[in-house]
Amino acid sequence: MLYIYMLGYDVDFGHMEAVSLISAPKYPEKQVGYIVTSCLLNENHDFLRLAINTVRNDIIGRNETFQCLALTLVGNIGGREFAESLAPDVQKLLLSSSCRPLVRKKSALCLLRLFRKNPDVVNVDGWADRMTQLLDERDLGVLTSSMSLLVALVSNNHEAYWTCLPKCVKILERLARSQDVPQEYTYYGIPSPWLQVKTMRALQYFPTIEDPNTRRTLFEVLQRILMGTDVVKNVNKNNASHAVLFEALALVMHLDAEKEMMSQCVALLGKFIAVREPNIRYLGLENMTRMLIVADVQESLKRHQAQIITSLKDPDISICRRALDLLYGMCDITNAKDIVEELLQYLNSADFTMREELSLKAAILAEKFAPDLSWYVDVILQLIEKAGDFISDDIWFRVVQFVTNNDDLQPYAAAKAKEYLDKPAVDEKMVKVCAYILGEYSHLLARRPGCSPKEIFCVIHEKLPSVSTTTIPLLLSAYAKILMHTQPPDQVLQNQIWAIFTKYESCIDAEIQQRAVEYFALSRKGAALMDIFAEMPKFPERQSSLIKKAEDAEGDTAEQSALKLRAQQQPSNALVVTDQRPSNGEPPPVFVGQLSVVKAPNMNNTEDHYSTELVLSQENGNLSQVDQQPPSADPLSDLLGPLAIEGPPGATVQYENSTVSGLESGPDVVDGSAIVPVEVGTNTIQPIGNIAVRFHALCLKDSGVLYEDPYIQIGIKAEWRAHQGRLVLFLGNKNTSPLVSVQTLILPPAHLKMELSLVPDTIPPRAQVQCPLEVVNLRPSRDVAVLDFSYKFGTHMVNIKLRLPAVLNKFLQPLPVSAEEFFPQWRSLSGPPLKLQEVVRGVRPMALPEMSNLLHSYRIAISPGLDPNPNNLVASTTFYSENTRAIVCLVRIETDPADRTQLRMTLASGDPTLTFELKEFIKEQLVSIPTVAQAPTPAPPAAPLTPQIPPNDPAALLADLL
Repeated sequence: MLYIYMLGYDVDFGHMEAVSLISAPKYPEKQVGYIVTSCLLNENHDFLRLAINTVRNDIIGRNETFQCLALTLVGNIGGREFAESLAPDVQKLLLSSSCRPLVRKKSALCLLRLFRKNPDVVNVDGWADRMTQLLDERDLGVLTSSMSLLVALVSNNHEAYWTCLPKCVKILERLARSQDVPQEYTYYGIPSPWLQVKTMRALQYFPTIEDPNTRRTLFEVLQRILMGTDVVKNVNKNNASHAVLFEALALVMHLDAEKEMMSQCVALLGKFIAVREPNIRYLGLENMTRMLIVADVQESLKRHQAQIITSLKDPDISICRRALDLLYGMCDITNAKDIVEELLQYLNSADFTMREELSLKAAILAEKFAPDLSWYVDVILQLIEKAGDFISDDIWFRVVQFVTNNDDLQPYAAAKAKEYLDKPAVDEKMVKVCAYILGEYSHLLARRPGCSPKEIFCVIHEKLPSVSTTTIPLLLSAYAKILMHTQPPDQVLQNQIWAIFTKYESCIDAEIQQRAVEYFALSRKGAALMDIFAEMPKFPERQSSLIKKAEDAEGDTAEQSALKLRAQQQPSNALVVTDQRPSNGEPPPVFVGQLSVVKAPNMNNTEDHYSTELVLSQENGNLSQVDQQPPSADPLSDLLGPLAIEGPPGATVQYENSTVSGLESGPDVVDGSAIVPVEVGTNTIQPIGNIAVRFHALCLKDSGVLYEDPYIQIGIKAEWRAHQGRLVLFLGNKNTSPLVSVQTLILPPAHLKMELSLVPDTIPPRAQVQCPLEVVNLRPSRDVAVLDFSYKFGTHMVNIKLRLPAVLNKFLQPLPVSAEEFFPQWRSLSGPPLKLQEVVRGVRPMALPEMSNLLHSYRIAISPGLDPNPNNLVASTTFYSENTRAIVCLVRIETDPADRTQLRMTLASGDPTLTFELKEFIKEQLVSIPTVAQAPTPAPPAAPLTPQIPPNDPAALLADLL
């Protein structure tokens, strides 16, 4: 039966006979019964229940041979019933001092198998002392098997096995000094390399080593391993010594060793990548890639950049891939230009199977670290020229997005596009991108020689016969755009383009036919053509699709990255980076996204700033009234009268009794319960710093720390463009243990549309997770989104509820206006609900320049000189939302020099809801303004792992009001 099974046939008979042989008294019969049963039966087979008692009798018996056969069967099958019935007996065998080492070795491996398959059934509670006892074993065979068991136990719960840590270090020290190591456990002069590897792997599950003596001893052992490993001619010895060495490197990285030892590791790997043996070069490159996550190693790796580039051109494609991964990971702003140029040169001779990955990574590096956008355009066009067939459409889509979103780049991109199209042999993807750019922006080159509309048309039209049907629609669109930009109209050019449209009106391809028919009809509309064929709008900012494509392409090499090995987390859009803090103590730079190099579009464009769409919302209560007065010759006469301070106190809305909304919404409710430990304990996790102060600081600036406690730090970096925003949440683990059970939920108000990328369930030790959050503002409102965040550290389950700084002023854009623009708009908005006025009491005394600085910090521009009264302020801003687009808001504030605690405020806009919300928003800031206010100064982007809130920051002075 066993022979038939070995030949590959299914054996579905004789099972009962095999099980019955287990209970035979003689060894040959029992051996055959155990072997056949373990091969033919799975853990759920009914016949196995018949053999459990027999197997148990063999385990607890005195015959060592029978014990070994039974342990082998239990380990191979490893079923739940076997674990429940036999695990206690296997544990007793392992701990027994009367058993021979052979039986104890098999007991340890059998228990390891049962624990891996059924961790909830195998009871290992309180095993720390027993494991400590096992680590004192002198027999290296039993010790190696016990160490395998310890690795599994520590990976499941390291906190219960702290007492084993010194024992592991002693074992390493014993092996490193070759003390009491039998000859049979010495492999090519290396004392038990397998035990060394397992011991160092077990140590990597402990977050840190507190005892200085133990730590010093361990680093001495690691230093001995690093210094004593060299490349020799014997392949077997190389394999064993390198296995120990690379595990030692992993342990050095895990323990965050001193900078000198890290540099020594890099130097050692530098020797490896310089030898002729390809396997050793491969291992050196692979482990250099793993070291990328270690702080302060980048500079050491850069010293070997020339050798890594040489490895990139190796005939062995596996070495080329490892070198490419390493160059991709070590690239930063200082060496990006050199690395990208080397990748472009290598592209011509690279293996065909590598060209797609090579071009993709070169495009990503050019995008992330471009010193200027013109260099980025040059790189991508060279990339398309050299590897057009291997370039994905996403790459040239990305170029189009950059050029469209950056006005200064458009003439340069159009000139380069014409230069490439003038070449005789052009790849089809190059035709696509150049035709699109010339169609949109060739009119910017009209005054240059050789760049008239007719010449541009001829350059593009020469490529028409050689392109496929998927490119022809792009060329037709370019012709239509050129025709629109030709002013005054060129009759000859017009007839040529019309003839092409007429030719393709009967094309069998529906897309080409439809474009030809529609473009021909539209091009006859004369002046209306300018509006129909206007420039494409700017692309909304989004996460680069190239990054996602690169992550998908790395599926076969993911195990080569130490970052992915140590950050065992669920698939997520979040980006995990380590705490790479420079040696001088400054915070590391923060990279928010791949669009950070895109210049923000000009907000003073031709959008409708004067929308008068009237959509009144009743959910915010009654609107304040403006005293309607007849028009007068003085455009501001309705506000030049005496302040109406004498009104009854009940007529004003007191800030202290306002509802829970806006920036000041419910501080006691939100911040008072910011930390909610799930389980009641003596140590309650408390935040570091004032949460409300941090929130208000982020309301005024776009980067900083939102929350911090002893275990985690949550930072934010944001970009705002019109009605859209992109925030990146930085979740930084401050400890050397992972944070688990991480859950994030965004509770958006009705006026915001928010989308958060998936957050991993685990944050690795000393690492940072970046989670993009897209925000779209639908309409004006002061309501604030809430971040519901929870995590578990050890026994502490922490729940945090934090307000997000996606507030009303983030969707404002300062708009200085002149008298000619201000007064017609002010007169047209004559009364409620588009113009509201209110007397505000309880304002803290402040000088007029301080009030101007405050309004400016909330993106409201002061227009000096419009009001003849020097005690008054006139300001304006533009509000952006998806429903209302751009709406101009006008503000006038009248102060009384005799009483600075009250003022009269008038707001006007084309939307009643916006008028009310902005009035209440400004009023909240005025009544909560600190005594001393200063204009905010732009701060450089800082990594959220080290919060730095200046004491004179105006937002920091708002703490007492929250």
